Amino acid sequence: MAAMRVPLWLKIGWTVWVIAWVPFYWKQYGLQNFLFFCDLGNLFLMLALWLESPLIFSWQATGLLLFQTLYAIDLAGAFSTGSHIVGGTEYMFDPNVPLFIRLLSLFHVATPPLLLWAIRRLGYDRRGWLYQTLTAWVVVPVNYFWRPQFDVNWARGPFFREQHAMPGLLYLLGYLVVVPLVVYFPTHLLLQWWARRGGFLLAGGRGDVHDVKPVWREWEHAVQVSARTCNGTTRIHA
Repeated sequence: MAAMRVPLWLKIGWTVWVIAWVPFYWKQYGLQNFLFFCDLGNLFLMLALWLESPLIFSWQATGLLLFQTLYAIDLAGAFSTGSHIVGGTEYMFDPNVPLFIRLLSLFHVATPPLLLWAIRRLGYDRRGWLYQTLTAWVVVPVNYFWRPQFDVNWARGPFFREQHAMPGLLYLLGYLVVVPLVVYFPTHLLLQWWARRGGFLLAGGRGDVHDVKPVWREWEHAVQVSARTCNGTTRIHA
């Protein structure tokens, strides 16, 4: 029997917290709120902890690390200076939101160190950014059409405001191409570089160190795939 690499107390603690968190968030914000990538991440991380899955941790890291880190920076800046450096945490200071709900939202601060710790311990699976891209391609269109007034994951426009600079479906298509290229893939490259230097880069989940392709080749391949996807969509709607 393989030795447990993630402490049992962490698995149980995160699970108990998620079970307590779900009903309070559901009552406060509604069911659509669980389609935010950060909220979905809580459920995926619970699964990843019990399975001790490098793939799920890597998958979530490529989608969450940037935004959760910016969240933590903005929250720390607001506490220390009274102003929001980035934005997005204003609700944490809103007296109309129950204090208990705001305290539950501190999971955003805990997520980045948990992801990095898990990747360092279990290894980085370089397929993660592809899984995150597929997740976005499924979830964001749902956000666009279902309860669009909430603008979950900015499916209708940045910063929870519907954009009117271009047709909505064109914005959605651009989102599904641009976000993976400018957020998920660069995060993957950074994590891959870190994992390679640290000796914990996995070969497609097989558990051994992988000889990585040059970065520029991966970037070139990603751009070609996205271009083919965009062109194919254009022909369909022509």
